[in-house]
Amino acid sequence: MMIKQENFRPVTLADRAFFEAHYAKYPQTHSDNTFTNMVCWNHFAQYRYAYVNGNVILASTIEGITRFRPPIGPRDPALMKDLLRFAQEYGDDTPMVLLDPATAQWIRDLDPSVIIVPDRDHFEYVYRALDLAELPGKNYVKIRSQIHKFRRNCRHTVEPVTAANREEVLEFLVKWCEWKGCENDLVLAHEKEAVFFAIEHFTELPLRGLLIRVEGKIAAISLFERLNADTALIHFEKGLPDCEGIYKAINAETATHLAGEVEYINRESDLGVAGLREAKLRYHPHHMVEVFSIKRQNKR
Repeated sequence: MMIKQENFRPVTLADRAFFEAHYAKYPQTHSDNTFTNMVCWNHFAQYRYAYVNGNVILASTIEGITRFRPPIGPRDPALMKDLLRFAQEYGDDTPMVLLDPATAQWIRDLDPSVIIVPDRDHFEYVYRALDLAELPGKNYVKIRSQIHKFRRNCRHTVEPVTAANREEVLEFLVKWCEWKGCENDLVLAHEKEAVFFAIEHFTELPLRGLLIRVEGKIAAISLFERLNADTALIHFEKGLPDCEGIYKAINAETATHLAGEVEYINRESDLGVAGLREAKLRYHPHHMVEVFSIKRQNKR
């Protein structure tokens, strides 16, 4: 069958069981494809999906520009070629994104004329869970000392995010937004909407969370889920500036919590933000989830 616009429908909360069943067969390594990410960021990226020949094809539309993901499912050369045609027709100058290295190579083999380039801004940082929990050796001296300082100076407790403390978490997020000036920053305004959605629909999503209280008040939270057999994914991590080292502390607490069940922790990409890239590299990733994009061929 030919892929058409009408094959695509919006990703909604009602699709959770479908995506969980499909991803159990075809585990994901990049956060963007996760069901949680799609429903939390739907207001911004308008995620849609088509189910064709046993494959899921994802599309997102941001500011009027639609981009497609390669099919998730059994390798189907005819479907891939049809999607390439369809994406070139409806996409912009980057019609297909988030190709993993194996898929990029497969497409090159199918059609050597396709232009495929690395997308470094969307490479994701993956760390050994034990490294983030234990912060061993000279690589982490500075981070260890900041956490020691936090523990010495800030009377704190750690607890899971639950339905019982959800209202308090929402109040914390309002304070976080006031501090960060979400209303004056488009990126933060979108992130505010995404994290509020995550908390408001916490029990409907495969999310878990931890929070740190300082002097009894919530000062930091992290929200995460199991990404695949050996990796957890951190979706959101937020802290208030009341206590120095709070971000380092929530990072370490989350890693300690997860180290018993997974080998790796994916902490998402840096989106090309210089300060964020430096901060993520400071924690010494074990490896990156590399992704590639297809560029439009110039039509003669």
